[in-house]
Amino acid sequence: MSTPQYLRNVKLTIGDDTEALNLSELRIRFSIRRGDISTPNTADIRVYNVSEKTAQIVQNEFTRVRLEAGYQGNYGVIFDGTVIQVRRGRESQTDTYLDITAADGDSAYNFAVVNKSLAAGATLDDQLGVCLQAMEAHGVTLGYAPPLPKQALPRGKMMFGMVRDYLDGITAAAAAKWSIQDGLLYIIPLGNYLPGEALSINATTGMVGLPEQTNGGINVKMLLNPSVKIGRLIRLDNSSIQQYRFNPSIKAGAENAKIAQQNKLSDDGLYYVMIANHSGDTRGNDWYTDTVCLSVDATVPNELLPSSTAATPIKPFG
Repeated sequence: MSTPQYLRNVKLTIGDDTEALNLSELRIRFSIRRGDISTPNTADIRVYNVSEKTAQIVQNEFTRVRLEAGYQGNYGVIFDGTVIQVRRGRESQTDTYLDITAADGDSAYNFAVVNKSLAAGATLDDQLGVCLQAMEAHGVTLGYAPPLPKQALPRGKMMFGMVRDYLDGITAAAAAKWSIQDGLLYIIPLGNYLPGEALSINATTGMVGLPEQTNGGINVKMLLNPSVKIGRLIRLDNSSIQQYRFNPSIKAGAENAKIAQQNKLSDDGLYYVMIANHSGDTRGNDWYTDTVCLSVDATVPNELLPSSTAATPIKPFG
């Protein structure tokens, strides 16, 4: 079930749970980029007319930024991450700004390292546990991981190196992908989606314009909706989707067939959220979520699966 989008809400805090600055009353512009890939989600946030003292505090004392936005009845976190850079500037004779560039899980992605030996018989779950222990020191904990294959190591293994490289290996063996969302590690098997009720996206619940089928997925624009999460399902009316124009060249037959298979329309109107970008301006018109989705009926290409795994339609965990 989805809530109609009405009356904007926003909250921007810089700092941690014990001490933070609340800049919500100032004009804020933001662009949040989120996807189901392992590289960190990023945010660019511009705050207008911040005082000199406040700007110095943001630049020198705090490293965490949290942005909550949405509407009354549908309001939540759209970004929670680490401040990478703070810049000051002037947009006009009357308006100054403070630009904050941030990344979600950037420290864990770039600096988390494992250095541990595992005995023979260790499983993928054991390897994941070692990775999580190293990531916790950088502020990332487990959000969700499905049951992993129970294949055991035939001999001992020395784990030494970047956590992200080991996560790549673990998810490749499990036919899955991993990403960090708001400081939580999510592992989603290829061809699966997060459990939970699908969000109905239509004109009543905030859809803007009409969805469009492209060679990269189904593009949907809506009023800013924090409930739209990576890996979650949304429900669309297939009759509203503008269909893709295939290349009429006879040489493009194979490519057209591949696009038709991977980016087809869902028989039930259910689509997996692969990208969810949020943009907004508290004193302007922008207040949108742009998504790229895949049909739950789409088939994962064989080249993305381990050789022992057959391609299957997208389905829920369990």
